[in-house]
Amino acid sequence: MRLFPVLMKSLLLVCTMAFAMMAVAQVDVFDFETAEQEERFRQLANEFRCPMCQNANLTHSTGGVAADLRREIYNQIIDGRTDEEIEQFMLDRYGDFILYRPRLTVQTILLWFGPALFFIIGIWVVFGIIKRSAANSRGNEEDQGAETAAAGSEDLTADEQARLDRLLADKLANNPSTDDDSSDDSRR
Repeated sequence: MRLFPVLMKSLLLVCTMAFAMMAVAQVDVFDFETAEQEERFRQLANEFRCPMCQNANLTHSTGGVAADLRREIYNQIIDGRTDEEIEQFMLDRYGDFILYRPRLTVQTILLWFGPALFFIIGIWVVFGIIKRSAANSRGNEEDQGAETAAAGSEDLTADEQARLDRLLADKLANNPSTDDDSSDDSRR
């Protein structure tokens, strides 16, 4: 009976230690001369993507490459480079991929406008399908209406009745009744 509380306390301690170890994150400590430099550093680190993590900016990445790039940004800020110079350095070194929000260029135009283009094409296709479906169902209704009118009409002239009989005979000759097939199946 006394063993259970001891085991529970031990398990709780182990779990707490495990979660505490997972919560430890890499923290870069940089000494800036002014608060403006620190703000520039934070802004630039948020604008650049970690090349190793691919979906994290430099601020939120714990990868070694991200730490190196944060250190590079820090050094360039301390050296007095402007944000544009630092951005150009990163672009020259890593290409447009380094930017978390890529610039609008010929190479990235599909990236920026592709989703809207595909959405418009999708709407166009859906409307085409709906339109075609509506036209087909109207055509089927007209065909059924014509057959009903022809079958139910007693006001046919002799020529119309002869033509109708020929059409029905041709249709029966081309499409034999399924009753014959079912009778064959029942004999087997």
